[in-house]
Amino acid sequence: MHTIIEPFKIKSVEPLYFNTKKERKTILEKACYNPFRIHADDVLIDLLTDSGTSAMSSNQWAGIMQGDESYAGSPSFFHFEKSVKDVTGMPIVIPTHQGRAAEKILFSILGGKGKYFISNTLFDTTRANIEFSGAEGIDCLCEEGKHPTIPAPFKGNMDIDMLKKIIKKIGAENIPMVIMTVTNNSGGGQPVSMQNIKTVSAICKENNIPFFIDACRFAENSYFIKLREEGYENKSIPEIAAEMFSYADGCTMSAKKDAFANIGGFLAMRDLDLAIHCRNLLIITEGFTTYGGLAGRDLEAIAIGLKEVMDEHYLQYRIRSIEYLTNKLIEAGVPVMQPAGGHAVYIDAKEFLSHIPVEQYPGQALVCALYAEGGIRSVEIGSLMFGKYDISGKLVPAQMELVRLAIPRRVYTQSHIDYVAEVIIQVFKIRNMIKGLEVIEETPLLRHFTAKLKPIN
Repeated sequence: MHTIIEPFKIKSVEPLYFNTKKERKTILEKACYNPFRIHADDVLIDLLTDSGTSAMSSNQWAGIMQGDESYAGSPSFFHFEKSVKDVTGMPIVIPTHQGRAAEKILFSILGGKGKYFISNTLFDTTRANIEFSGAEGIDCLCEEGKHPTIPAPFKGNMDIDMLKKIIKKIGAENIPMVIMTVTNNSGGGQPVSMQNIKTVSAICKENNIPFFIDACRFAENSYFIKLREEGYENKSIPEIAAEMFSYADGCTMSAKKDAFANIGGFLAMRDLDLAIHCRNLLIITEGFTTYGGLAGRDLEAIAIGLKEVMDEHYLQYRIRSIEYLTNKLIEAGVPVMQPAGGHAVYIDAKEFLSHIPVEQYPGQALVCALYAEGGIRSVEIGSLMFGKYDISGKLVPAQMELVRLAIPRRVYTQSHIDYVAEVIIQVFKIRNMIKGLEVIEETPLLRHFTAKLKPIN
C-alpha cells in the first residue's frame, strides 16, 4: 500500500515562533500553570483544541468573499440552510455563533431544577449549560470506554442497560432529552456505532424522550462506522451520516470542528413547537433567525465545509494521522487511549504519572510538562475539567484522567507530528520528576478555562 498523503496542497503559510525551555518555564509560571492563559505566540505546536483552528480551503475563502451581509434573508443563510438540511435531513435549521450557543438555547428552554439530561459523555460546555439551567447531566458510557488502554471498536457507545435503569429510576417525565455525542470527545474521541445510535433512539421513542445528536464530529464518526461496522463498508459517508441523523429528533453542532469553519454552529430539529421557542430565544441572545450571530461570510464557509468534510480521501488522511501519532507513542510504551480516536490523541495521565494522586491533578501536571519541554499546548480532560466537590469540600474525581492533544484539521504536517511524539516520549522518560499541582483560584463553572494553579512542594 502506498503512503497516505495529505489530500491537499499548501497555498498559504503562517510563521511559528520559537522560544527556549527556560523561557517556557517562566511563561508557564506567569500563566499560573494553565495553558488557556498562555499567549498563542508563545506556543510552538498548538493542540489545545481542534475547535475553530482548522485551515480553510481555497473554496471556503472564495465563499467568504461571496458572503452577503444582509440583516434578514441573506442568500448566504439559504446556502447554509440547504447544506445543513442535505447532511442532516432535519427540516428546521437555526444558526448560532457556535456550538455552546446552541446548547445554551436548548437547555435554557428544556432544563431546570429536577430535570436530567443523559448522554454517552457530556463535554465541558454541554454539561455547564445543563447545570447552569439548574438541571443535572448524567454520563452513561459503555464499560469498554472506561478502560483507556484496552482496544474496542466503539468505545464511545452508550451503556444500554444503564440507560434503561436510569430512565426507570428517575422517570421519563424528568428527562427532557438524551444526547449522543459523536464522536465521544470526553471519552477519548471514540466513535459510536450505528447499532448503538439506533437502539438508543428506539428506547427514547418508547419512553417519549427526545433524542438529539451532538454532531460536532459527525463525519469522523461516519467514517469509523464505514471502517468498523458490518454492513457499512460499501456505503458512502453522506449515506451513513443521513442514516445516523434519521434516528434523531434533532442535533446541535459546533461548525468549528467538522465543518472546518473558524466560528459558527447550528441547531437542527423536527419539532416545530420547540423550534419556535428556540428562535425566540435566539433573537434575544444571538441575532435574527437567518444569521444567528454570524456574518454572512461565516455562513458561506460552513456551507462549503460541510460538503468538503465528507470527502473520503480527506477522512482517510485525517483518521490515519491520529493513528500514526498514537502508534508511535504505543511503541515507546506511553499509555494512550486505544484504539486511536478521530480528532485527538489521548494520554492516560493517571498511568503516565502514577506517582501523582488524582487530587494533585496528574493530567494538568502532564499538560504543563509537555509545554515546558517542547512548547506543545494540550488540554487536561480529567478532574480539573470535570471534578466536583462533595459537601465536605473534598474532590470527587473524574472517571478518567486524560490529556488530549487535539489535532487541528489541515494545519500540521507529518514532521510536526513527529516532533510532538519526540517531546511526549522525552517527558515520559523523565516522568518521575514531574510534580503535582494544587488549585489556588477557580470559578464555580468551567473552572479549567481560567483556574490558577501552583506546583506542590
